[in-house]
Amino acid sequence: MGYLPRLLLLLHIALASGGAQADLVVVTSQKSGIEYLSRQEVVNLYMGRLRTNTAGNTATPLDLAVDTPERVEFYRLLVNKEAADIKAYWSRLVFSGGARPPQSAENIDELIRMISQTPGLVGYLPRKQLDNRLKVIYEFSVSP
Repeated sequence: MGYLPRLLLLLHIALASGGAQADLVVVTSQKSGIEYLSRQEVVNLYMGRLRTNTAGNTATPLDLAVDTPERVEFYRLLVNKEAADIKAYWSRLVFSGGARPPQSAENIDELIRMISQTPGLVGYLPRKQLDNRLKVIYEFSVSP
């Protein structure tokens, strides 16, 4: 492969991976009292350290099934950890009785249904999956 085709291939991969980061958003129900979460609140929520936001609204994290591409990308963006690291983290917490891992939805359709029916549930999904039952409460920054 020549220099130019290789360069174009690398540019395509870089642009594709950068676009994926910008597409994942954290959402809750339109009926939820949660209007916004900071990055630290999202980290604390998904790492079992927080159940209410700074405004005092109850927030319950909802994960996607293990090894879904969205879940892998979410934890990479949020805490720069791989799925195995997150599983080990929760195993330690559960063993010590410190916390329980977030409940999981099997797929994005189930996640949307659960969040739209339960104010206070918080989840993540690709921006293109948003509908009028959900509101964005955190967006990952495009820049590092």
